Amino acid sequence: MPEGDTVYLAGKRLHSALAEHELLRGELRHPRLVEHDLAGLTVTGVVPVGKHLFTRFDDGRSLHSHFRMDGSWHLYRPGMRWRRVAHEARAVLETADRVAVGFALHDLELLATDDEHTLVGHLGPDLLDPDWGPGHDAEALRRMTARAGHPLGLVLLEQRVMAGLGNLYRNDICFLLGLTPWVPIRDVPDLPGVIDLSRRLLSSNKDRPEQTTTGSLAAGEAHWVFERPGRPCRRCGTRIRTADQGDDHRARITYWCPRCQTGPSPRPVRRATGPRRGAPGRPPPGAARTR
Repeated sequence: MPEGDTVYLAGKRLHSALAEHELLRGELRHPRLVEHDLAGLTVTGVVPVGKHLFTRFDDGRSLHSHFRMDGSWHLYRPGMRWRRVAHEARAVLETADRVAVGFALHDLELLATDDEHTLVGHLGPDLLDPDWGPGHDAEALRRMTARAGHPLGLVLLEQRVMAGLGNLYRNDICFLLGLTPWVPIRDVPDLPGVIDLSRRLLSSNKDRPEQTTTGSLAAGEAHWVFERPGRPCRRCGTRIRTADQGDDHRARITYWCPRCQTGPSPRPVRRATGPRRGAPGRPPPGAARTR
């Protein structure tokens, strides 16, 4: 699932392309929305909220979309060939100059703009909210503290605590904190520092497609532990370990350095050779990123 900075960048580019322009074509191909035609409406803005996007129109409605695992918005010039097959398109918003196509958007809703809170009101503070202030810090801390017995790695993924983090950032945040993802929240010594680090990492990558937690954008050097199983730790040389964290469909592959990160961790499990089922990675080229 894309990180919050990926959704932020997609929203930024969609806003730049569509805002204040009338739609010449406004097709919704989702089974629940096929009877709606948005042609003739003017886009007033595209707003990201955590991992959600709202495309707002001048008739007081918004189109809500969520990428999930394989969704994306692409931007094209009229007449350009689409980079994904047409039968995956769930929304086509076309102005005189640009065509925005939403592919594989399983979560697509058309609702009153005033009702957007019904879809995102449960979320914790958006780490990329441009109006972030002391109140956001306090609320994120309150929600995090309320999960005292929960493991740090899972709390970082919980959008009800802070909206925007995904598996990439939560793994490398734990590394930078020097704690394993299984450390309970009550044993994390500096929770305000966790919130600040989370915001800084997302903010540093929000305006570009590339994501780095190390400060380097060179190939193979962008991450501390994420997607580096069995490779040497960049700090101490110990081999990075991996295990699943979470239950059922919420389980995520977790990476950590057993030397640099203190705290509980699962015992090594001998795994069969071959590719991991459901192994996460960056979205395929173009996914969740507009061009």
